[in-house]
Amino acid sequence: MTTRTEIMPRRLGSSGPAVFPLALGCMGMSGMYGHADENESTATIHAAVEAGVTLLDTGDFYGMGQNEMLVGRAIKGRREKVLISVKFGALRSPDGAWLGYDARPAAVKNFLSHSLSRLGVDHIDIYRPSRLDSQVPIEDTIGAMADMVKAGFVRHIGLSEVGVETIRRASAVHPISDLQIEYSLISRNPEASIFPVLQELGIGVTAYGVLSRGLLSGSVPAGSNDLRAHLPRFTGANFARNRQLVEALTSIAAEKGVSPSELAIAWVLAKGQYMVPVIGARKRTQLDESLRALRVQLSPEELARIEEAIPASEVAGTRYGEQQMTMLDSER
Repeated sequence: MTTRTEIMPRRLGSSGPAVFPLALGCMGMSGMYGHADENESTATIHAAVEAGVTLLDTGDFYGMGQNEMLVGRAIKGRREKVLISVKFGALRSPDGAWLGYDARPAAVKNFLSHSLSRLGVDHIDIYRPSRLDSQVPIEDTIGAMADMVKAGFVRHIGLSEVGVETIRRASAVHPISDLQIEYSLISRNPEASIFPVLQELGIGVTAYGVLSRGLLSGSVPAGSNDLRAHLPRFTGANFARNRQLVEALTSIAAEKGVSPSELAIAWVLAKGQYMVPVIGARKRTQLDESLRALRVQLSPEELARIEEAIPASEVAGTRYGEQQMTMLDSER
């Protein structure tokens, strides 16, 4: 297994912390992709920390708070070894339905107090609104978060799935450590306008969905309770067409003697030192495979060949459903 002594950390922007080059995303440990074994999830978190992973990513709405409690139990006695990133603002009903977003200043502080309690910590290292609340000026949301930084409850402020204008307005209020956004071989829209602005402003990237929710690794939805069963890229003719792209990736990976997952993660890592992939491993075997990607070196020629063989323009279907896509500030 890759150890911390072999790997150079990456800094999240000019104002953020230095972290291990891979972060562990914990969302899938609380039912978003079907059943997950809590004991294995906890063991995976422990294994990640022992391997040197320093950033754990969660959200207060994952499992309606269950994910934060799981992470809190897993890091007990290990708090000094990890940084915790928390997304907030998504509203959910008791039946799990999504009700919108709330990023009012009072809501910011209310969500934060409950996250601190569920995690069992006295501060959160990176706190970020999960989406833009169209009813609340981003300056108001970031201003409330800045108050929490001054009070010592938050160390750094991040953003998630927002576009260029919002990024500029937010960073004018308080330094931003990183933008969390979906980015992979087949989800490359941020390259056009968002990433250049991040580099201009000294903001890092925590890239989620680097395996396109398992599409690039050959994973298939486990059933109707698997979020992916309702996403356009995993349904009908779209899924069949996208599997052809996966076959191209598999072929190149075989030539290099690595798995498709390792190659897809290595591609993201190679796109810039400001880039930290968030790996959604729910099992130790998945974690081990992801860590092996750190050993994969890709030349500029290999990067170009991979991008030519798996063109994002050929992907069938959007990354979220139609309604969710309209709510993404990053897609405007």
